[in-house]
Amino acid sequence: MLKDDLKILLIQIRQNSKVKQEEIESFAKFGGIKPSQIEAFDVFTNEKISKNLLNGFDGVFIGGASEASVLDKQEYPFVDNIIEAIHYCLDLNLPVFASCFGFQAAILALGGEIIRDENDFEMGTLPIALANKAKKDEIFKSISNPFMAVSVHQEKALTLPKNCIELAMTSSCKHAFKVKDKPFWAFQFHPELDDITLKERLNIYKEKYTEDRAHFEDIISQIKPTPESNALVKNFIDFIVSKF
Repeated sequence: MLKDDLKILLIQIRQNSKVKQEEIESFAKFGGIKPSQIEAFDVFTNEKISKNLLNGFDGVFIGGASEASVLDKQEYPFVDNIIEAIHYCLDLNLPVFASCFGFQAAILALGGEIIRDENDFEMGTLPIALANKAKKDEIFKSISNPFMAVSVHQEKALTLPKNCIELAMTSSCKHAFKVKDKPFWAFQFHPELDDITLKERLNIYKEKYTEDRAHFEDIISQIKPTPESNALVKNFIDFIVSKF
């Protein structure tokens, strides 16, 4: 299929209007597609992601979240619907690229465990190590080891579920996997975010993630470019969705 004809669903877990638009534009920019090719499904305002809805798309992005947690299903009932949608995507062999919150939801959908860490969590840009099997992965094989990526999260996975191929990690947690025999990739880090956008994003959520102004300035001063991480989005579009 021609790249300009692709239609991608973004399962969006955002409430801040500026961040919602920026997330669409970031996925489009690094995927090499137009923002108009991405249709956002706002889980806060829509009731349910149906299997029929997914049939109209060539691929799915599952975004991050700063206003919700996969572990608080009572407060955020849409978590179970996202998990259900992940199973739909797997059943349909629909290509999926899940980032941060999407990674955590995928871990739960596949029978794994997510734990909360609000004290010593990853924040900023950091080096991510590749697993051996990443060398043969369709979207990771051109990526250096290690590579820089945006990572800001207070929940994490220490192990991966069965039927998952480990692709990347840090000393703190698992960072990327592919579901065996499925076009499904998930990332604890944010391939759709670069250093410039991260600075803007952290400024919006600084009260949630930083202790005070000095801490915020320290994190900002250490942020570095993340070109190889960002390339993963385009690799997914070019090597998976466009050829599927």
